[in-house]
Amino acid sequence: MNQQGTPGRPEGQPEQTELNQAGDGQEHSAAGTSSELAAVEAVLMVVEEPVTPAELAAAVDIPEHRVQVILDELKAEADGTAGGRERGYELREIAGGWRYYSRLRYAEQVSAFVLGGQTSRLSQAALETLAVIAYRQPVSRSSVAAIRGVNVDGVVRTLVQRGLLDTAGTDPVTGATLYVTTGEFLERLGLDSLEDLPKLSPHLPGVEDLEENVESSA
Repeated sequence: MNQQGTPGRPEGQPEQTELNQAGDGQEHSAAGTSSELAAVEAVLMVVEEPVTPAELAAAVDIPEHRVQVILDELKAEADGTAGGRERGYELREIAGGWRYYSRLRYAEQVSAFVLGGQTSRLSQAALETLAVIAYRQPVSRSSVAAIRGVNVDGVVRTLVQRGLLDTAGTDPVTGATLYVTTGEFLERLGLDSLEDLPKLSPHLPGVEDLEENVESSA
């Protein structure tokens, strides 16, 4: 009789049930990883705006830190850095979340298909108004009008309708409605946050004086 080992089993050799349990656990883990990747990918395919890792974690019922790992894997897979080919789409971290987009180099082909050769661009007035609000938000229409020197009521309404602007309460002094940019604005510009907006000072010397004048006249 083997006095040191378990009867009927050579010393140092684990029981067969232990081996089976270890093997089963490893296979389950690998299958779970594949399933998690597929689940997160499926959600990302249907979202209409960037979604955060926390929202994805809640949707697929896995820890948020694991979702972040999966997002990195899916991004590498789409970029072809994981060993496969580069896809025509990419996974971007943008506007505080993640979403699939067609790859930028194919924008012309995608636009031709989606728009049928026709474009719908913002007017110069709309672009100028949007820029003022982006840098001074939250801001009222009267303040924007003071900077541009023209009435901006119609332009602001258009930008709100397009989902680029939204209201953010009222001015405590004047009671005027305040406007801010939206997540759609960040998404269209390819920015993750407003902090990523380019600094104006290097391009517009004296812009600080202009802002002081506007505030004193408001």
